[in-house]
Amino acid sequence: MTKLTLTMFTAASLALSGAAVLGCDSTRTRESTGEYIDDTVITTRVQAAIMKDPVLKPFQIGVKTFKDTVQLSGFVDSTQAVKRAGEVALGVHGVSQVKNDLIVK
Repeated sequence: MTKLTLTMFTAASLALSGAAVLGCDSTRTRESTGEYIDDTVITTRVQAAIMKDPVLKPFQIGVKTFKDTVQLSGFVDSTQAVKRAGEVALGVHGVSQVKNDLIVK
């Protein structure tokens, strides 16, 4: 009886762990856990790079990352600042694309 219970418990554990692993796969609209962590790191690096840039520091620029694509949002005072923000973001390791939605006020 104990051996049968142990076998059933092991089988159930393997089935659940397999389902958990499959549940972590990414889709076109959802990131895996690893991708989410990577994107969080990229977002933090882009925000830090923007804060270090003297042209961009005064502005509140929103940064979001999804599957290595960074989206910038907010208001700046010149087209040069829009261009500079895109360049800074693209220069961060791990960024594959930048969607620059900054608006000149």
